[in-house]
Amino acid sequence: MDNFDDVRPYNDNEISAAMMRIAEDKYFSILSEWLFPNRDIDEVRQQLRTTKTADDFQFNFMSAVNQNVINKSINRLTYSGIEFLQKDQSYLFISNHRDIMLDSSLLQQILHWNNLKTSLIAFGSNLMSSQLIIDIERSNKMFIVKRDGSMRDMYQNSMQLSKFIRKSILDDHESVWIAQRNGRSKDGNDQTDQGIIKMFCMSEPDVEKALTDLHLVPIAVSYSIEPCDILKTRELYISQNEKYEKQNGEDLISIITGIEQQKGNTHFSICKPITKEELDALEKQPESKYHQLVARLIDQRIYEHYKLMPNNFIAHDMLHNNSRFAHYYTLEERLLFEQMAESVVRTISGNTTTVRAIYLGIYANPVDNILKVKEII
Repeated sequence: MDNFDDVRPYNDNEISAAMMRIAEDKYFSILSEWLFPNRDIDEVRQQLRTTKTADDFQFNFMSAVNQNVINKSINRLTYSGIEFLQKDQSYLFISNHRDIMLDSSLLQQILHWNNLKTSLIAFGSNLMSSQLIIDIERSNKMFIVKRDGSMRDMYQNSMQLSKFIRKSILDDHESVWIAQRNGRSKDGNDQTDQGIIKMFCMSEPDVEKALTDLHLVPIAVSYSIEPCDILKTRELYISQNEKYEKQNGEDLISIITGIEQQKGNTHFSICKPITKEELDALEKQPESKYHQLVARLIDQRIYEHYKLMPNNFIAHDMLHNNSRFAHYYTLEERLLFEQMAESVVRTISGNTTTVRAIYLGIYANPVDNILKVKEII
């Protein structure tokens, strides 16, 4: 029997001990004041001590955190496609990835609002920075995606991950959320890594079963204001001339920035599940080509259902120096975005023309991607 103890979320019989560690952690008071500014710290600590299951932790704490984020930083959170999900079916949600925490966390909130079971959540090992973070994440149904090691280690880690996802969906009847690629889409160009598709298939040699069993559901997440847009612009600018090296604590800064930054309107499109017939039509391809075609099929779903915002159209028009999409935004919206763009350009040291083009590209690329699959009138 495969052992997943080093990657799986905590079982319910491990939650009480994790809650005690969280409550007694030296940084808990700071965390509590940040997440629950209107609650007494001792009251939060006591509620933690009486929490016994992962569902209780999500309901009592993570749901409140999500609602706090929504209230403080999102003008309007909307969603579509919930009718595609059945309560007695487990799915593999494969999502475009714009924010380290919120892409998966807000989806859980939407599932919760609709009385659907929340999913397990894939989370990179690079983000497991302390015992406090590990306890919070693994209590929140998060499982670890190992990202370090030799080529042999990477193969073994991918096989373990593939087996864990398959077991979770088929045997444990748990849905799973995973990003479409390793790391966020920094430039706004959402593309599924065919290596992710290969990983899904590693634990099942039967091509017909490998993906149909998992019930793939693409998710398109759209933000009016891109989370961490300044940080992403800076990284992309530096990366043009040298290898970008992350600083210690940079991922944590991105998590906090993504949570606190204003995001405007936000939309989650739950796409129609990819059918057996669609996958069967690709079967007679060589393996690598098959993985690539499945990745493009997922991309097409995401592009078709991505909700373009006024800022996307404004950035596209600014980048191409035209007014092609001017009927999708107001003059006031354009002026506000121009001010936002110039603020970012002033913040980042370097060639202002290049920095501006990178920043505009983050918002404009979704427009170009959608134009690949449908006409924008």
